Amino acid sequence: MATNYAGLNEHQKEFARLVEENSHSRHTYTVFKDFCELAALSFSNAVDRAQYEVREARYLQIVKGYKAAEVARFPQMLACLTLSLESMSDCLGELFMAMELGNSRAGQFFTPYPISLLMAKIGCSDAGRICKERGFVRVMEPAVGAGGMVIATAHALADEEINYQQAMHATCIDIDATAVHMAYIQLTLLHIPAIIIHGNALSSEHWGYWLTPAHVLGFWNTKLKRNETARQEQEEKTDAVPAMPEVVKQQVHELVAAKQNSQQLILF
Repeated sequence: MATNYAGLNEHQKEFARLVEENSHSRHTYTVFKDFCELAALSFSNAVDRAQYEVREARYLQIVKGYKAAEVARFPQMLACLTLSLESMSDCLGELFMAMELGNSRAGQFFTPYPISLLMAKIGCSDAGRICKERGFVRVMEPAVGAGGMVIATAHALADEEINYQQAMHATCIDIDATAVHMAYIQLTLLHIPAIIIHGNALSSEHWGYWLTPAHVLGFWNTKLKRNETARQEQEEKTDAVPAMPEVVKQQVHELVAAKQNSQQLILF
């Protein structure tokens, strides 16, 4: 395992040390994965009562495999992560790569945060106008990883003096369960309203979902439904146009899909 953590801040280095302390009898990746799932389960059970029983049982199943001293280190890891996120960044993604936990054979790499932030600033150039017109912007991330691009988007909005905690909502998906947990933890700690889906963006399969506290406490289910209703009403008020043949509709859908697939992050 790598021990050179150049580029990590002091809180990230302490996080890595705590993970190593719990790794004497198990693989480092297992400890990291279990931390992410335990933290995600804890946050979810504070706000999502519909999934409480199943997730509480899963929490107890995981901690059963650790000694008391090892279990006590998990909250310490969370404290380190919380302190590290005081400066917005993809802290867990950086740790994941620094600790060499990625699966290179599966193409699993996390984009360096400065690059994500640059991309977000370019992509958010119209966010201010959208917020004024609709009240908030929606972000769609089909391969969320640890949440780096969503965090960078929130960062870019904050730099434009837009309160991302009230004026941005993210819908994210990833095929990897640990990535879903990583994103959920970080978006929760940054109080970003979001739905993170464990699923396959290509096949539309999904196996679970996670609602951040900011999503639940901000009544975003209602806001999103109201926004969709307003959009439909606006379309109905639009001057009538000739009915579009099905073959033309299909071409339009394919064109939109092709355009969307050419971008990792979609802002609208």
